[in-house]
Amino acid sequence: MASRWTDSFGLALLGHEVPVHAMEWARAAERAGFGSVWIVEDYYHPGAFALAGAVAAATGRIAVGLGVVNPYTRHPALLAMEVAALAGIAPERIVLGLGTSNRNWIEGEMRIPFKTPLKTLRECVEIVRRLLASERLGFHGECFDLENVELTWAPAARGVPILLGVKGPKALRLAGEIADGVHGAVLTSPNHVRRIRATAREVRGSCRDEFRVVAYVPVAVGGDGHAARQSVKPLLARYLGVLAGQSILRDAGYGPEHTTPFADALRRGAPAVDLVTDAMVDTLAVAGTPDDCRAALRRLADAGLDALIAVVPRAADLVGQLALIGDTLVPFWADIRCR
Repeated sequence: MASRWTDSFGLALLGHEVPVHAMEWARAAERAGFGSVWIVEDYYHPGAFALAGAVAAATGRIAVGLGVVNPYTRHPALLAMEVAALAGIAPERIVLGLGTSNRNWIEGEMRIPFKTPLKTLRECVEIVRRLLASERLGFHGECFDLENVELTWAPAARGVPILLGVKGPKALRLAGEIADGVHGAVLTSPNHVRRIRATAREVRGSCRDEFRVVAYVPVAVGGDGHAARQSVKPLLARYLGVLAGQSILRDAGYGPEHTTPFADALRRGAPAVDLVTDAMVDTLAVAGTPDDCRAALRRLADAGLDALIAVVPRAADLVGQLALIGDTLVPFWADIRCR
């Protein structure tokens, strides 16, 4: 792998403005010493693969992650085609994150049947992996049926790592069985990282070095620690509403009694930023002065996180934040990860 994405900072690219700035921001991340750039594919925002190609072409070292795409809107054979093309543009720099998206987008809005998500994901991983290994494939599963399918070109040798963007207990067990790691959602806490690690150990044994855990984490650093912490609260409020009631938040110590008000506020179109406490910031983000952020990073490293993928608040000067993160946090993370 041209970049040690597995033990370094990453940058999340998300939002409708990404196509205008993707190459600029990716180059800034590379200059700042980041190990990876990840393309967030939220429907109906700009698509991940075109952006990933632009980022791959604009950079020379940094890994490019798809975080994450799904087998409902793209057939596994098409996913393999797209990933193979990216691997040709940026050899050994592509990481594939696969998930199932959510029922509302897939079935409620696009009217694509949202059947057996974990089985669908299991079959997708097998198909993509075998096609990327240059196999001529006949596959007859419950969710997908292929006959005599082969890529005309596939990545050489080591192939492309596949991470699963999953959260629940059953899905985490599936990741331990079939994937190269887990891509944690926004609001991954140290305790959720511990759950991922414990689940992987139950399934795989003690082979930590073969199973990577990365996660999206809100990050804001500055000399004015209060302002930096305030800047992540709108993002936290939104996702506390989106993920209300899910196990990822219960792992962090926030059950329905804590998160239902955020879900209610989100439905009203006014995320409850005023309900985000300092304790929530400490648990669910890396924000504040450089010393505040280093303390939060140590908690995540001690829990077993390999790569932190920074979700920088939209109000921030992103290029300036990347430079500051590169100066104050990237070397610290590399140091504590290498011990």
